[in-house]
Amino acid sequence: MSSATDMFGAALAVVGVLFFLAGTLGLLRFPDIYTRIHALTKADNLGLGLICLGAAVQSGSLMTALKLLLIWILVLVAAATGASLIAQTAHGRGIPPWTRQE
Repeated sequence: MSSATDMFGAALAVVGVLFFLAGTLGLLRFPDIYTRIHALTKADNLGLGLICLGAAVQSGSLMTALKLLLIWILVLVAAATGASLIAQTAHGRGIPPWTRQE
């Protein structure tokens, strides 16, 4: 492993963590459940993908990289399913989407 490869993998992981922080900020700041779910799932999925990519670059093993890819795909499916169920439940309970008050 070269120092450049380690630096590139670490940079990907740092950018991934920044996406996690952005998703958390969206969860805390957005006004309703629908926008919160959207911000959290999109940012966290991209953040996890970048972290897995950074770890795969640093591992140097194809088998480890494939396992990380599988983990990322499974989390993508689980997050999409969970977000869909939460949004359907909120809609079924009559929680309206946020609209701007003018």
